[in-house]
Amino acid sequence: MKKPLLTALAAVTMALAGCNQQSPSTMEKVTVSTEKDPAPFTAASHAKEIFNGKIALDVRDSEADWEPYALKPASVDAPNVLIILYDDTGLAAWSPYGGAVNMPTLDKLAANGLTYTQFHTAALCSPTRSTLLTGRNHHLNGFASISETANGFPGQHGRMPDQTATMAQLLQEAGWSTFWLGKNHNLPEQDVAEGANRKQWPLQRGFDRFYGFLGGETNNWYPDLVEDNHFIEPPATPEEGYHLSKDLADQAIKMIKNQQATNPSKPWFMWYNPGANHAPHHSPRDYADKYKGQFDEGYEAYREWVLARMKQRGIVPENTKLSPWNPIPDEIGDPNDSVRPWESLSADEKRLFSRMAEVFAGFSEYTDVQIGRVVDYLEKTGQLDNTIVVYAADNGASGEGTPSGSVNENKYFNSYPDDMTENMKYLDVLGGPDTYNHFPTGWAAAFSTPFKMFKRYSQFAGGTADPLIISWPKGIKARGELRHQYHHAVDIVPTILELTGLKMPEEYKGVQQYPLSGVSMAYTFNAEPETPTQKHRQYYAMFGTRGIWQDGWKAATIHPPFGKGDFDNDVWELYNVAEDRSETLNLANRYPEKLEELKKAWFEEAEKNLVLPLDDRSPVELLTMERPSEEKPRDRYVYLPETAPVPEGVAVNVRGRSYKILANVEITDDSRGVIFAHGSRFGGHSLYMKDGKLHYSYNFLGIKPEQKLISSAVLKPGKYTLGVEFIREKAGENGESLGVATLYVNDTAVAEKPIRTQPGKFTLSGDGLCVGYDSGDAVSSDYKSPGTFTNGEVDFVAVSVEGIPYVDLEKEAERMMFRN
Repeated sequence: MKKPLLTALAAVTMALAGCNQQSPSTMEKVTVSTEKDPAPFTAASHAKEIFNGKIALDVRDSEADWEPYALKPASVDAPNVLIILYDDTGLAAWSPYGGAVNMPTLDKLAANGLTYTQFHTAALCSPTRSTLLTGRNHHLNGFASISETANGFPGQHGRMPDQTATMAQLLQEAGWSTFWLGKNHNLPEQDVAEGANRKQWPLQRGFDRFYGFLGGETNNWYPDLVEDNHFIEPPATPEEGYHLSKDLADQAIKMIKNQQATNPSKPWFMWYNPGANHAPHHSPRDYADKYKGQFDEGYEAYREWVLARMKQRGIVPENTKLSPWNPIPDEIGDPNDSVRPWESLSADEKRLFSRMAEVFAGFSEYTDVQIGRVVDYLEKTGQLDNTIVVYAADNGASGEGTPSGSVNENKYFNSYPDDMTENMKYLDVLGGPDTYNHFPTGWAAAFSTPFKMFKRYSQFAGGTADPLIISWPKGIKARGELRHQYHHAVDIVPTILELTGLKMPEEYKGVQQYPLSGVSMAYTFNAEPETPTQKHRQYYAMFGTRGIWQDGWKAATIHPPFGKGDFDNDVWELYNVAEDRSETLNLANRYPEKLEELKKAWFEEAEKNLVLPLDDRSPVELLTMERPSEEKPRDRYVYLPETAPVPEGVAVNVRGRSYKILANVEITDDSRGVIFAHGSRFGGHSLYMKDGKLHYSYNFLGIKPEQKLISSAVLKPGKYTLGVEFIREKAGENGESLGVATLYVNDTAVAEKPIRTQPGKFTLSGDGLCVGYDSGDAVSSDYKSPGTFTNGEVDFVAVSVEGIPYVDLEKEAERMMFRN
């Protein structure tokens, strides 16, 4: 190898220094290489290396060579790929698996393809989604849990590293058009912002187009939408028939139609992620009403009914038993994840909980029907036959509705209890724009039958066992058959790569790649249903829960998510899941050597996959911990009108503290509308003009009545500094802040009253901070979104958490108003 000049001189110097300490007989002859340094890399040298044409002074005397610059086409007759991924759906929910939720599109695909009975996920959305994008285990992707709980450790940072190229990047470079519809949730919260770094956004991860939402959930009636690389408002309102599920289907058909109009020879890959079945469970009323009475016997009766149907269809073996309702001992379990016996409920609770299940079922079916429009379009245009359709869910049913259900799921993330009297007020409008509802834990466990627990519990199949149906008429001869091989979400990418003739490179764009964690499932397509699985080991870890499957055996810890640490004292259980599918017979005492073997295997996988440290802190702790950002937290924020909503992850943080909001505004006789708003009707606050008076509303977790302050007098035309100050006095019993709010016109207090403010975030849906309007769902019932400020002008809004008296800031704002 040629040595650079400085390296060669250094070698000579070291050798001569050594000569002074050696005898003449041991001295080595020193030579200096006379070879020249390699020629520098230039555009001319690169062109000469790759170009095989001829270049002369005159183009007429030259010969072109397009080969180095041509885009790589996909192979002739390459398949399209459509991956549809629902949220929060246990194995026992959908009709192909014996469940009560009618899924006509999925039934059609199952009859024309394969239904997998032992498909598993990472027990939570962001982690599972990362595995389906990259084919690597979720910690290797930096997603130990959801992106909002990222931490500064190798497997927890929330940014997919360059060492994990996505399937979309490979397909895009191999000649596929690539589209992403719906949910993302694989971005750091700090990157969900108009001015943020977009390296992790879909268009930078291999997708040509994106239409959907970036967070973990969104309001299906008023979604927080992004198109490609910019934020947009929904194209219609609920009154005009808008629902996100319908919009996504419209956009999917439009993208494929446009691609076929210009590039019909190109195959395409579509990553389709509807908001269903994640909360809020928003369903058109007619779809929810289709299920009236079907869940009235309760979730315990549903478990018995659906298990019999699952056995009849061969989804689970005949000897499968129902697991216990509450498998974690009370002394270490999370009360929010327990299940209340159906017979212990009041008549009102039974009515409410039954309706919550009806709404969930309607939401799921309505979304499936919308996806059916996409499938029907593919069939009508002759594309379905050569389209690989993968239809799955990302984790078990969600228990985040607590044992009593919720009309506002955001209460769970604020650790604030629901009130049955309050919830019953919404019985007749559940699933509509007035609610942000989530069913109780009993239905989460029932829809995850026959397994223990549900979403978040990675040690039990209730969190990880999910539906998976694959249809590819041209490539799969079998029709309507079951497949019982044990597989995991990391196996989807290797499968698609094998079917499309691609391989994950050892190096991608100059970066050495992590090996794939999964194995291809293609061998199952035309094999016998009972063909042994080619997968041999899979670890699980989520919020402190742990498990590992290896060759039909499974070890699992008894540890609740959101526990108290003490991992060294976790009790490990052992199951032979090849014989005991629902993990009901603990064999730890009978086979201690096997248990030790699996525990050792878990720690091997933890080391290899960057799993440690384990983190089981509470939702409020995890969601509100401070994280580094391109913009450092500060004490004073200034916002201007006519800008995109500022997502909560990068907006001013007023949680658990005193704050002041000041706005320089010029008003007229008829000024009205929003000056400042952040959040939604399910949690947020807003400063606005109505009937000539200044209003401030703090909507505490959607609980009525709103906390309002109103100026007594009508404001005359002119320039004002308008604002509100909240002085926190103490914490309430549920962590909320208690204190006094004062409304100001210039430096005069015009209203004052005690209020409470939320301990956690306004929303996980991304409904951002706005100036001069209120995006999405309106914070206050006093106006309808967008409630644009009219007949006047908002100069700016400042929000301060720095502790300076309001009147001092008001004088500063006044000087700015009249500086010209």
